[in-house]
Amino acid sequence: MTVQILMPALSPTMTEGNLAKWLKKEGDTVKSGDVLAEIETDKATMEVEAVDEGRIGKILIPAGSQGVAVNTPIAILLEEGEDESALASAGSAPAPAAAPAAAPAPAAAPAAAAPAPAAAPAAAPAASGERVFASPLARRIAEQAGVDLKTVKGSGPHGRIVKADMEAAKAAGPAKAASAPAAAPAPAAAAPAPAAAPAPAPKAEGVDAKALADKLGMAYTAVPNSGMRKTIAKRLGEVKRTVPDYFLTVDVEIDALMKVRAELNGRSDAYKLSVNDFIIRAVALALKKVPALNAAWTDEAMLQYSHADISVAVATPTGLITPIVKKAETKGLADISNEMKALAKKARDNALKPEEYQGGTISISNLGMMGIKQFQAIINPPQACILAVGASEQRPVVKDGALAIATVMSLTGTFDHRVADGAVGAEFLGAVKKLLEDPLSMLL
Repeated sequence: MTVQILMPALSPTMTEGNLAKWLKKEGDTVKSGDVLAEIETDKATMEVEAVDEGRIGKILIPAGSQGVAVNTPIAILLEEGEDESALASAGSAPAPAAAPAAAPAPAAAPAAAAPAPAAAPAAAPAASGERVFASPLARRIAEQAGVDLKTVKGSGPHGRIVKADMEAAKAAGPAKAASAPAAAPAPAAAAPAPAAAPAPAPKAEGVDAKALADKLGMAYTAVPNSGMRKTIAKRLGEVKRTVPDYFLTVDVEIDALMKVRAELNGRSDAYKLSVNDFIIRAVALALKKVPALNAAWTDEAMLQYSHADISVAVATPTGLITPIVKKAETKGLADISNEMKALAKKARDNALKPEEYQGGTISISNLGMMGIKQFQAIINPPQACILAVGASEQRPVVKDGALAIATVMSLTGTFDHRVADGAVGAEFLGAVKKLLEDPLSMLL
């Protein structure tokens, strides 16, 4: 029996991706764990591994295809003993893949059509209308064993159901929802309708730059938007329309910090602390002192996070991405420094895993190294705050009634007013300032 290799969901929010490159060609033998292809998501390029053994019988989606919907068949795998004649029975499989590839614009259409290409394995999630994240092998096992995937708890990344979960489910006894797969074909059969007649893409708000340039005869070169650029535009546009934000700025004297940093860096070659490492540590500790800001807004309740997961903005050739130092309040400066350097390198190499950049409870954006004195950053939803870090410079200050020179940098916080009122934002910035101006307190 041939096996369909499906476009995987590499994150909970992924509905489509770009098939950047095939690392196997038709006729190649593969075994479980072999890397088959590279998939571009909106934030990173990720490798797709085989979960079954066999031989690549046919590649359905060529390299370079964009907007391939999740669960679309991208290749057919021939199992041991099968030859090319077995592809005839799978000849109808490529048809569903063509629709999502040709009409990637409306996000709703690929999501609705996703169960159709894999009607049998995905019968259980189709019946409820909810997406169930499972590997192709797990779906096959579920189909053969009559196990309802909705009843299985996944242990893979982001709750993805893998082979081990299905083996455990089989050992515990088949799910009682045997009727769910039988009822699923009806909605699955109706799924191609939206794909066949996709709704037109919504027109962008504001002035149409292309139409205006064409009208006025302005010369230009059209550079296609990357998936990351589109995601940045969408998410930050939503923030400015929906989040009631406000801004607070505080000046921090960092002469003591610079002295402690130099002393610590001189003690070991195992790390090289940056000012940003101290800021990450200070923000994490400040969130523990002001837990009301370590939260996110929902209509039903405020989500109060247990740990300070610090997202740090990193510029890459394709756009901005925010790898996360998780549980930063539990880590020392050396650990934060080494982890951040590794994450930044992976970000620039486009090699971050989704769990390394999705989430976070607060963000830091530092343009100080570019000489920017002060700026206001845009909140990274659903977080309630982003801290914009300006350049450190010598400025005149008044100490004990006399004029003096100090190394000062400006920190500007952007806050979600639904989560934190001005007093809470001020308390948080005050806590960060106190920690940075007394760096030894961060070492305790």
